[in-house]
Amino acid sequence: MAMLGTRKPVDGDSPRDRCGMQRTCWKGNVKFVDMYSFTVEGSLEEANIMNEVRRRVKEQGRIWWETEASKGVGWYLQPHYHYHYYYHWDGGSFVSSFSISTLTNTILLKKLTRQGIPSVLRPKLWLSASGAAKKRSTVPQSYYQDLIQAVEGMVTPATLQIDQDLARTFPTHPWLDTEEGHASLRRVLVAYSFRDSRVGYCQGLNYVAALLLLVMKNEEDAFWMLAVLLENVLFNDCYADNLFGCHVEQRVFKDFLAKMCPSIATHLENINFDVSIVATEWFLCLFAKSLPSETAMRIWDILFNEGANILFRVALAIFKLEWLSALSFTHETLGSIL
Repeated sequence: MAMLGTRKPVDGDSPRDRCGMQRTCWKGNVKFVDMYSFTVEGSLEEANIMNEVRRRVKEQGRIWWETEASKGVGWYLQPHYHYHYYYHWDGGSFVSSFSISTLTNTILLKKLTRQGIPSVLRPKLWLSASGAAKKRSTVPQSYYQDLIQAVEGMVTPATLQIDQDLARTFPTHPWLDTEEGHASLRRVLVAYSFRDSRVGYCQGLNYVAALLLLVMKNEEDAFWMLAVLLENVLFNDCYADNLFGCHVEQRVFKDFLAKMCPSIATHLENINFDVSIVATEWFLCLFAKSLPSETAMRIWDILFNEGANILFRVALAIFKLEWLSALSFTHETLGSIL
């Protein structure tokens, strides 16, 4: 099974493809730069697959523009819909808290999001669908600037770790690996470490915040997307000191894998291979390190609109795509590959 084009390895990466499986190199590999300025490499077949996906997303953009023409510009910016549904008990009957028009828009947004969001709409749509815009509206307009000014020059264990990780975050990227890129990423991560001292900073957040900066193209927007992600979208305590939420995710995924792919789960158990060896990075970095950026952003489109269950579905899909190879792995080969 051919995987989509892979990002160029960075220092510390193992010789594997970006889905955690062995990458085979052969003559005819091609390299190109994706929409977020990452160098992507793969076979000609993989490049053709990526181009076909891009073509379909471009066609999908036409549907978004037609929908705006019929429903009005920014129809998806309505602040009161999200991926949760609530019902009231009212005189013996349940009444939906959604109006028909809002519910219709919610269903349509889910459908269009799964088919692909045009990159130019992604920042506005993420801010609205995730609840980040609403969260920002509850504080003074100068909140972010006041915060970064208040903590400037302060040193904590979190800031020390952030400073160590800046140069390690996508070191070949033409903007992130610059003084300006490091400074912007540092401000977002340091500001959030003071906003929520219980989380502070956890390795993995640097990759998440870096991609948010590339997508949002606005530092303050990236900060609020990080805030809503950690406080509302993801499972609780994923980035706490003890990584309790991440451990819960691992247990849930193991059960999910056993239910949906029992042959793979049984084989991995037989060779004493713990799926958390690969899944921990997937869930902590939200596939930012493990998949091409354009692919990861398609996952995040759904994450911000529907919630964190998409992470389990994607992880399961990776195992399903590679199930024949997975069944032939031994613990030793898995250890060297992953």
